[in-house]
Amino acid sequence: MKKVTMADVAKLANVSKSTVSQYLNKRYEYMSEETRKRIAQAIEELGYQPNVIARSLKQKTTATIGVIVFNMLHMLTTQVLHAIEEECQKRGFHVIICNSNDDPEKEKKYVNMLLAKQVDGLIVFPTGKNEEVYRHLVEERFPLVFVDRMVPGVEVDSVLLDNFKAAEMAVDYLASHGYDRIAIVLPPLVAYNVPRMERFEGFRIAMEKRGFVVDENNIIAVTPALLPDELKKRFAKPERPNALFAINDLTLMGVLRFVKETDICVPEDLAIINIDDVPFADIYTPRLTTIAQPTFSMGKKATEQLFVQIEQKRKGKPRVFRFSPILKERTSIRRKD
Repeated sequence: MKKVTMADVAKLANVSKSTVSQYLNKRYEYMSEETRKRIAQAIEELGYQPNVIARSLKQKTTATIGVIVFNMLHMLTTQVLHAIEEECQKRGFHVIICNSNDDPEKEKKYVNMLLAKQVDGLIVFPTGKNEEVYRHLVEERFPLVFVDRMVPGVEVDSVLLDNFKAAEMAVDYLASHGYDRIAIVLPPLVAYNVPRMERFEGFRIAMEKRGFVVDENNIIAVTPALLPDELKKRFAKPERPNALFAINDLTLMGVLRFVKETDICVPEDLAIINIDDVPFADIYTPRLTTIAQPTFSMGKKATEQLFVQIEQKRKGKPRVFRFSPILKERTSIRRKD
């Protein structure tokens, strides 16, 4: 069969090739609604498929962005990705998603692969390392936005939760309901993991404001897989916590496994609050009190900032956008009488 060309579409729609080209590139400013309809009908009738590679070479764009996440299992990741994909679709852009699994070497390889594919920009949930890789991209003025974390020494537009406020919100809510032995539950502390360090520091500051001691007894820092066994050891001691603050959804899963394997009742024996509003929070028994991240707004902002850079409209220095946490009150915390 003869390949359908742009000229064939133009002839059937009774317009010029340049008008068809403008339509394909979504430049409708000087085109009537009737003209747009005729071109759309001609494309459908002829089954015309634009040569994407030729168009990208001519326009010096692939209409594609790359997204590198550190863990596909995090609720934050999947929800932010949804927003990124929607915003890109509105602009006619495609998205390539890569999962670094929090491995800096894997992250670096994905950056190089996406650059080789000539993506127009990158949105990255960074491991917190690879400073030189990202510094080079900044020097080259390559469009780049960080989400959830930052890389020390690299200044780019970044979108994060207000982690200090989220931790303070958890402590204040528990304390206001009479809990005085509050423990934070988190993976091992590492300096390059910005949200983890900020949430811990926010917890420490909020506890000290309340006059509560922060020491090894109420800092439970282990991987989620080891968490149930570690909690069993902690709860075998006389002065065990009466409230747990889990800093993310994966840590929460370790806490819930521990509860399931013991005779502890929530909230009678133990209160639970966590950051990330997991989808089962409202149907779990008891219903889980959570601190939600405005994930869709965060993904939308990250994408908007990337396109500001792609379109070379950014003025001034890169900015850090902090989003406020949202308390979701349910029943995993006993109400104060």
